[in-house]
Amino acid sequence: MVYAGSAARGPSSRVEAYVGALLTELSLRADALDALFGARPPLETVYIGGGTPTLLPSASIAAVLSLVRTRFGIAPGAEVTIESNPGPDERGSAAALVAAGVNRLSLGVQAVDPELLRRLGRRHSADDVAAAVGEARAAGIRSVSVDVLYDAPSQSVAAWGETLDASLALGVDHVSAYALTLDDPDLEGLTGPLGDHLPTRAGARRWRSAAVLEQSEDRAAEQYLLAVSRLAAAGFRGYEISNWGKPGHESRHNLVYWQRRPYEAVGPGAHAFDGVTRRWNAARLEGYLRALGGPAPSLVLPPGGSEVVDGADAAAERVILALRLDTGLPLAEAAAPGSPLEPHLAWALDAGLLEVAADRVRLTTRGRLLSNELFSRLV
Repeated sequence: MVYAGSAARGPSSRVEAYVGALLTELSLRADALDALFGARPPLETVYIGGGTPTLLPSASIAAVLSLVRTRFGIAPGAEVTIESNPGPDERGSAAALVAAGVNRLSLGVQAVDPELLRRLGRRHSADDVAAAVGEARAAGIRSVSVDVLYDAPSQSVAAWGETLDASLALGVDHVSAYALTLDDPDLEGLTGPLGDHLPTRAGARRWRSAAVLEQSEDRAAEQYLLAVSRLAAAGFRGYEISNWGKPGHESRHNLVYWQRRPYEAVGPGAHAFDGVTRRWNAARLEGYLRALGGPAPSLVLPPGGSEVVDGADAAAERVILALRLDTGLPLAEAAAPGSPLEPHLAWALDAGLLEVAADRVRLTTRGRLLSNELFSRLV
C-alpha cells in the first residue's frame, strides 16, 4: 500500500510508527501460525513490495527481514525480492539491501520516454534506470526485474518498443509488462473502512478520466504482440500472461499466487491465503497503527476482512490461474465432467484461444490477448 506526503516525510512522518506496527504484526501472525501448526517449514520466498519500500531506512528493512528470519525462517536459496523505483532518492542502497538478505530487485521503470514518465508522475529518467541496475549488479543482486507499462496515454508502439529495447540493453533478467489499468476502486466498493484500497483522490480521478480517453485496445494488442516477439527473441520465456523471465529467473514468489499455494502477508492492504480462506488487511494507516501501536496487552490484529474460496469458486479460480501460466493444465482435467472449462473447451479450441500441447491445455498468444473473454465464462 502506498503512502506519501506528510505520512512518509517530514516532521509528521509515520514511518517509524509504521515499521514498529509491521514488526508487531509479523510477531502476532507468527504466534498464530505457531499455535496452529507448531513447527513449520521455512519460507521459500519473501517479497517486500507495495509502493517503494526502499524509501524506508536500510536499518528498518534489515529489521523486518531479521524478524522474518527469526519467526518464520528463510530457506537456503530462498528468493528475497524488494520493489524499488529507479530515482536516486528512491532506490536506497543496493549494498545495504544485499547485506539484509535481498537477492532480487524489482524496479518500477514503467517507461523511458521523458514525456510519458512526466505524465505518469514518475521522477526518474532512463539514466536513473541504468544506474539502478548497475548498482544492483555491483552489489551482487542475483536477479533484476523491471515493470513496464503499455497502453499508457497516447503511448505509440514505437515508444513502447524503445522501452523494451532499453530494458533488454541493460541485461535485466525478468520483465513484467502490464497494460495500464484505470479501474475505479471506489465504484467497486474496495475503499470502505475495511477495504484493501485507499480512496481515489480527486486529482487522480481527473487524471484517470482524461487518460482513459487516450487508450486504444487495438494499439494495446499491437504493443503486447511486440513484447511477445522481442522478449522471445532475447531468450525470455513468457511463463505468465504478463511476465517473461530468462531461465531460472521466473518470479518464484508470484508463482505461489498463480499456483494457489498458501502465503502469509502483513501490512496495510496486504492479502494472505491459507489454501481455503483469503484474508486481507484494511488499507487505512490510522486503523492499522491503532491496532498495533499500543502497549502489548492491548494489541490486536489489524482490521480487515476474509472470504472462503471453495467449491465452484475454487475450481474456477484454479483453472483461471493455471491458464495464466504457459504450462496450462492437464487435458484430462480440463475435459473432465464437472470441470469449469469442460463446457467451453471445444469453443475455445475452435476460436484459437486454447491449444493442446503434450497433453496439456494452454492459452495461445491470441488467447492471452482475449483471456478475459474466456475467463468470464468460467465464473
